[in-house]
Amino acid sequence: MWELRSVNGRGLDVRLRLPAGREAMEQAIRQAVQARFARGNVQATLSLSTAATALRPVINETLLAELAAQARRLQQEHGIEPPSADGLLALRGVIDIPEAAASAEEREALEAAIIGVLKEALDALADARSSEGDALGVLLGGNMDAIERLAKQAEADPSREPAAIRVRLAEQVTQLLGAANQFDEARLHAEAAFLATKADIREEIDRLFTHVASGRALLAAGGPAGRKLEFLAQEFNREANTLCSKSNASSVTAIGLELKAVVDQFREQVQNLE
Repeated sequence: MWELRSVNGRGLDVRLRLPAGREAMEQAIRQAVQARFARGNVQATLSLSTAATALRPVINETLLAELAAQARRLQQEHGIEPPSADGLLALRGVIDIPEAAASAEEREALEAAIIGVLKEALDALADARSSEGDALGVLLGGNMDAIERLAKQAEADPSREPAAIRVRLAEQVTQLLGAANQFDEARLHAEAAFLATKADIREEIDRLFTHVASGRALLAAGGPAGRKLEFLAQEFNREANTLCSKSNASSVTAIGLELKAVVDQFREQVQNLE
């Protein structure tokens, strides 16, 4: 019986727990998982049961005698309680229940069955992840709707109107004129032009719209898109940071901060996609 668990991850990390004697199957098992998934931390546990009539316990008499001798020594030297028989038999390596001898054909048939059941379990896990991905797609679509809405708010903010820009520049130039002994008129005009350029967020808004369109196209295309959306989250975050740094109005700054919060939610959800 296979038990599979999967959590989000940047790459594919496969962790196996196999019964003793099945280590030789590890490569085939990893290949089966890698053929099905590209991202995520996948833990696969295999449990095998064998008919009781085919089993016969074997006791490691040498190890048992050595452990008993050590226990008697510790009792004599330190006065500890003597160990019980069932306590000694429960120690690792003292008792073993080996598998019944099987022919090469039987072993190959069993291993083929194990891989076959694994592939069925992987298909079921993939279906569960696909359902989760559909739900995440809805959440990510909502995040991108919010990003687009905030970009439109920044685009339409009154602080970007030419008249508002002229007023702010006039105030800044007036402040510079107060230090006229340090700046000449040509320098003042250059500073004003620089301030106007620095405060322009047109490029950031346009790139936000472009990134939203790209993200929607990725979600609509289906298939593994986690890595591309993760890169897109970085681009969203870069534009949000730049918008905040270039803002010269409290209203635009507030929009930028809300935008950063939405982008953080987007980035966290993307980590759960393949």
